[in-house]
Parts: sequence; structure tokens; C-alpha cells
Amino acid sequence: MNQAIRHSWVAAVAMFALIFGAISYVQVIGADELKANPWNQRAVLQSFCNDRGAIVVGGSPVAESVESGSETCAFQRTYPQPELYAGITGYFSQNFGATGLEQSMGGELAGNSDQLFLDRVGQLFLGNQPKGASVELTIDPEIQQLAYSLIPDGQRGSIVVTNPKTGAILAMVSKPSYDPNLVATQDLAAAAASMNELVKVPGINLNPNVSGPTGELLAPGSVFKLVDTAAALASGKYNKDSELPNPAELPFEGIQYRLPNYAGGNCYTRDTASFAFALQQSCNTPFASIALDLGRDAIADQAEKFGFGQDMGDQLKLDYASGNTFPDDLDGPGLAQSVIGQKDVRATPLQVAMMTAAIANDGVQMQPNLIKTLRSPDLRVIDEPQPKQLRTSTTPAIANQITEWMVSAVSEGIANRAGVPGVQVAGKTGTAELGNGTNNSWFTGFAPANNPQVGVTIVMEGVDINTGAQLTSPNAKRIFEAVLNK
Repeated sequence: MNQAIRHSWVAAVAMFALIFGAISYVQVIGADELKANPWNQRAVLQSFCNDRGAIVVGGSPVAESVESGSETCAFQRTYPQPELYAGITGYFSQNFGATGLEQSMGGELAGNSDQLFLDRVGQLFLGNQPKGASVELTIDPEIQQLAYSLIPDGQRGSIVVTNPKTGAILAMVSKPSYDPNLVATQDLAAAAASMNELVKVPGINLNPNVSGPTGELLAPGSVFKLVDTAAALASGKYNKDSELPNPAELPFEGIQYRLPNYAGGNCYTRDTASFAFALQQSCNTPFASIALDLGRDAIADQAEKFGFGQDMGDQLKLDYASGNTFPDDLDGPGLAQSVIGQKDVRATPLQVAMMTAAIANDGVQMQPNLIKTLRSPDLRVIDEPQPKQLRTSTTPAIANQITEWMVSAVSEGIANRAGVPGVQVAGKTGTAELGNGTNNSWFTGFAPANNPQVGVTIVMEGVDINTGAQLTSPNAKRIFEAVLNK
């Protein structure tokens, strides 16, 4: 064998090895990763016209496949309540792929998951096209509709309603929303034209797998003071009887900047404050003083324990923005601004809801869960996720103490409009200044305080003080009442 033949033989063997390796990777090792890739349109093209499983809320489909009457494409994906559930379902489009649960639960909905193997075999023997499983959500349709209606049209905002003990999501809405039917249509030109118009609407989140509550990172404002309080109590340097410095303005050596308390509240009525008063009136300077005393790392560690920037578990089935836990390299003024939820601190509404749920649940944070049951085409239950603990955020004693102070923030403080007659409500408001005369206005809380059944987190973006006050605490009250009266 001369040298030229030997080289050709080696090259041929190498090429066959490369081809075999690539095929093995695509079909075995990387198959799941490639299927899950949102840029992979092949799975959508293969199943676009099939009888895809329904996404169900309260016994009614919020996404389903219906017979189209077309000879070329037998089924059309439709969304009966499109704007109400778009942030959860996402869309299933031949042009633009799949998003939301349509993407993350795509294998189950298409009938391709391992759990449906026997069903697929049976359908093949019968000569039928594969049918997908239906996915029933934990969402309460009445609470979802109420929460959506509480965000005025034209207002950017999000609401998350949970069961703190189980992690079940009872409602999760945001505005502006959109109609997934517009991009799921079989008219590809119309779908493209609709997408071109949707991307021009400020605030609509069309990213592959996230909605406003799970994907939008916002300054949390004073709801972050719950993190500060937990860090202070955990440090051992503070307790329930501690008196905190409460100057009208907190000065910093060598610079002119002074961190003020809110001018419109009652913080100016005393020079020192208990934790109860500081949370009731949402005073800034006591919490800034705590942070300057404890240092940046103590606050950052506690924020991580509450889930800021951390994993949300495997039951949510939606992608989420984790954001930063707490900024690095903070000087004194930067640390003081950060611990009141300003500067570069960011969180999603769902992260704030999980923090509050951990306080409600004796310091234990449950995995957020959207999936109630997964059913085969013959309605047999093939999966029923159970509540799972995600992390321990704080001790029961600290959680219960913070709950007591959150109750006083509603009964005696600036969160009083969230109060429900005959029920102890725990709550905390927040206002994050945006620098243009507007704010992100927050409320987060739970009820009943001694036996939490429901947690509510609301954020309204870009509002003035009065509008924010009208759209947060009073709306939380309406949701508390609706859930507790069921």
C-alpha cells in the first residue's frame, strides 16, 4: 500500500467516524437538548397539524387543537381566552416556533414524551396519528380573571397569587398581553404581519419562555426591607426589642448626598424606631443603618436564601429571569440605596412572591408549581406533581416575628388598605423610584397571617404615588377576599 492510498484510507475512516459520531450525538446524547432548543423549528413543523393535547384550567381548555377543515393541515392550535393566559401558554406557531408551556411541555402535548410511550405504540397499531397529553394547571380561573381585570388596560403591571404552603400558582397575569391566535394561524403571511405589529408594543414579552411575572426584572423598592429584617435578626446583633436609628436623612462622610425618609409618611415623627414602626411606615434610614452595620455580604446572603437570583426548581415549567442577587463593590451610599430596593437591585414579581411565601411558611420556600396533573389521551392521570421544598430561607422564629410586624404594617401602617375585616393580613408595600417622577409600586403579603392560604404580590410600573397606592394594596384586598371566600 503506497503512501497516497494509506492517507486516503485514514481520511475515509476519519470521515466515517466523524459522521457516525455526529449521528450518535444528534440521535442519542444531544437529542433532548436539541428538541428543547427554542430555535429548533423541526419539531414544530413535524407536529404543527397534529392533534396536540390541551392546556386546561378549571376543566376548560385555554389552548387546544381543533379540526381545521383543511386537507393539508388537519388541526389548528387555538387559544379560547388568549390575552388572559398568553403569558403562561405562550404560542405554537409554524413561523416562530413555540413559547411558554407550549414549548416547555411540548413533548407531552405532542405525545412524544417517555410517559406516553405505550399510548404511542397503541395508536400505531390502530393506525392512528399520535395524540398528545393534556396538561391541567394549578391556576384558579376566577382568580386569574379577577387579577387580570385589576390591571387597567394601558397599564404595565403583574400580579402573582400563590398558595404559600404548597407553591401552587393560583393566578399569574401581566399587561400588556397579546393574542397568541394571531401568530398560531395557518396563514403564514398573516402570522408574520401580526408578529411585526406585536414587537412594536412596549412591554409585551415575546421571549421564548418568559412572561412579565417570571421574566421582568424590576427594582423591588421597600419590599426588599423584608430581606434586611431577616438578615438583621439572623445576625444576632438585633432582636424584636431593638431600637433603630431613624434620622430624617442619613449623611455620608465626604459627600453631599443624604438618604432621606419618605417625606409624606410618619417616619419624621421620631428619631428612633422599633422594627414594627420602621416596617409599618416603611422608613428608609433604619434599614440603611442596619446594612451599614452588618455589611454587604450579610444582606446578599439573606437575599440568596430568599431565592433572589437562585433556582426556582423543576415544577414551574417556565423559563425565568434570575437576575442579580445583590450588587457587588458597593460604597456606603450604594449599599444604603440597595437595601431599600433601589440602585441595581432587581427581582421578578415571582421572586418577590416566593420570598413572601417563605415568610408565610415558617421560613421554608416551596417550589413554584403550575402543573396540577398530566393526563393521557384517554384521561388517565400519568403525572400529578406533589409539593416540594426548595430551600430554607430563614428560621421559623424569624419568619413568625416578621409576620407579626407585617400584620402591624396592615393593621396600623401604610399597607392598611390591604386589610380584610375579620382576617389578619400580613403585608408590605414598596415604592421604587424611577427617576422621572414615576415609580414601580409594590404590595406583597399573605392571609390569614396565622394560617396562610393565599399569597399576593402586585407590581404596577411607571405610576405616580397616588395611582400606585390605589392599584396595589386595595387590589390585594380584593384578591384576598376572593380566595378566602371560596
